[in-house]
Amino acid sequence: MQTVFSRNEKKYLITQMQADRLIDALVTNMKPDKYSTYWVQNIYYDTENWDIIRTSMEKPHYKEKMRMRCYGNPETTDRMFLELKKKYSGVVYKRRLPIIPSEIASSSIDEILSKDSSQIAKELAYHIQMTGVTEKFFISYHRQAFAGLNDDSLRLTLDSDISYRLDRLCFSNSRKGMASIPLNSNNTNNPNGFLLEIKTPLSIPLWLVHLLSELGIFATSFSKYAACFTDWIEKEDSEKWGIRSA
Repeated sequence: MQTVFSRNEKKYLITQMQADRLIDALVTNMKPDKYSTYWVQNIYYDTENWDIIRTSMEKPHYKEKMRMRCYGNPETTDRMFLELKKKYSGVVYKRRLPIIPSEIASSSIDEILSKDSSQIAKELAYHIQMTGVTEKFFISYHRQAFAGLNDDSLRLTLDSDISYRLDRLCFSNSRKGMASIPLNSNNTNNPNGFLLEIKTPLSIPLWLVHLLSELGIFATSFSKYAACFTDWIEKEDSEKWGIRSA
């Protein structure tokens, strides 16, 4: 199991029509990954004053965030992942620690990390110690995932139905109490769009560059955490946090 990632990630907001045409055209070069479609659930860690996401939204050259992630059904999965995601000059570095669900039910994150002597556990513990972060924000979404036919390091994901909540910060009752955010692409007012992400340790292959161009799909800057956080702030008290609507 891969626990350390270093790759380039490009994001695109696209319409249903673009998504359908893209999927149809992928069959000669990509395949659904072994899980194909599934729900992704995340618990993001932040400070009491939301320093992590507020700094991230300022788009610094270096930023990092910590999250707990569950793929699929939490009742049937055999592991979850505690992740430290770092971004420097556009390159994403991810450190991932697998955690057995029963451990989370019986132990705190601090206790789990203190029993693990791996370098990744030490980095996660150091991040908590230095920032004072705790569980703050739950985000989930539906994902379709694809991998290269001849190169599994090329990944393409389509995310939709992005929703969030600030209570019940656990992976049970995943669809309860959720507020959804629209995914408006640059050329449509349709809120029911998709977030396309292309992830590769190298450059995007030429055939995919041409396909994106043909479909009128262009890169954008988008963060699920930032988008959900901004939506919540705008509904709560934008002046308090000094955040203005786009």
